[in-house]
Amino acid sequence: MKQVLIAVALMMNPASLLAQDVLFLGETHDNPGHHAEQAERVKAAVPKALVFEMLTPAQASIVTPELMGDQAALESALDWGNSGWPDFAMYYPIFAAAQEAMIFGGAVPREDARRIMSEPVEAVFGADAPVYGLDQALPEGQQAMREAMQMSAHCDALPENMLPMMVDMQRLRDAALARAATQAISQTGGPIVVITGNGHARKDWGAPAILAALTPDLDIYALGQGEDGAGDPSGVFDEITFSPAVDREDPCAAFK
Repeated sequence: MKQVLIAVALMMNPASLLAQDVLFLGETHDNPGHHAEQAERVKAAVPKALVFEMLTPAQASIVTPELMGDQAALESALDWGNSGWPDFAMYYPIFAAAQEAMIFGGAVPREDARRIMSEPVEAVFGADAPVYGLDQALPEGQQAMREAMQMSAHCDALPENMLPMMVDMQRLRDAALARAATQAISQTGGPIVVITGNGHARKDWGAPAILAALTPDLDIYALGQGEDGAGDPSGVFDEITFSPAVDREDPCAAFK
C-alpha cells in the first residue's frame, strides 16, 4: 500500500519533489522565544517557501512581497486579530526573515474543521485522503496513546466518546500541513520551512511522518521547542531547543 501511495504522490507532483530540504520548526504558540528562534532559522535557511499552520490556503494566497514588508498591512490583510492566534508581533519577524518566499497555508478552514464532528476524516480532507493515509486506521497502541494525550490536553474534562474525533482532527491538520508542504516544494523546488506547533512537527507521527511516507528520499529536519523547566516536548525530533517559560494562567483552573 505504501508504494502505491508514493507512486500516486509522484504522479501528482514533479520529480523535483524528491531530494529537497524541508525544515519543520515547532513551537508553543504563545512563547515569544520560540518565534524568535524560528525567525533566526528562517533567515539562515533562505527558503523559497514558508508554510504556516496559522494560515488557510485562501489567506496565504493574498500575501505578496509588498505585504511581507509591512507588518500592519499584512496583519490587517490576514485579519489576524480575529484568527485566535497569539499576537502577530511574535509572528511577523518570521515573515520578514524571508520576504521573497512564497507563502502557503496549511490550516484547515473552520467550516471543514466543524465537519469532523459528523463526517469521517477522509471525507473532510477530500479525494486525495488515501494519498495521505487518512483512509487507514491508526495502530491500536498509537490510537490509545493519542486519545490519552487529548484527554490530558483538555484537562481530563472531555467525554470519552469525543476522543476519537479529537484524534481525527489532529490527523486532519497533520495531513493538511503535509499537503501544503508538498504543494510548496512542487511549485518552488524548495527548500521550504514549515511553521507549526510541536505536536504537528514531531517526526514519529506528525506532518513530517506523512511527508516522509510519501517521499522517502525527501530530506526532512524537525526542530522541537521546549520551555525551561518543563521537560522535552512530546515526540521525536532531530533537535530540541529551549526558551524561557511563559507565565500563563493554568488552563485547567476552571475545572478544579
